[in-house]
Amino acid sequence: MIVAGFGFRSRATVQSLQGALSAAQVGTPLKPDAAATIRDKAEAPVFLRFAADQNLRPVAIDDADLQRQQTTTQSAASLAARETGSMAEAAALAAAGPGARLIAPRVVSDDGMATCALAQGETT
Repeated sequence: MIVAGFGFRSRATVQSLQGALSAAQVGTPLKPDAAATIRDKAEAPVFLRFAADQNLRPVAIDDADLQRQQTTTQSAASLAARETGSMAEAAALAAAGPGARLIAPRVVSDDGMATCALAQGETT
C-alpha cells in the first residue's frame, strides 16, 4: 500500500494538494492508494474533494500516532505546531502502518500551501 501524507494550510486549494502530490511523485511511477492527514484536517472540504478527485481513500491520523513517527524532515514550524518534524511524512508513515518506509520525503507545493510525502507499507 502506498500512502500520500499531507500537511496543508487553511487557505490551501485542491490545486495546492495536487501540486504537492505531483512534486512528491517525481521520479516514481507509483500511485498512492490513500491520502492521510491529521484528524482535525481530515474533514476539511478541500482535503475530501482532493481525495475524491484522485480516487484516494482519506485517512485521519490521531495526534499521538503522528508524533510517534520518525521523520526525515525536521521543520521548526511543524515541530512547534504538531510535535513532529513533518506532518506529511508522519501522516504517510502512520497510515501505511508498522514497518512502513518513506519512499518520497516531504515536498512543498509551488504556492507553499501544502506538503506531501509518500510512504509504502503492508497495511491494506
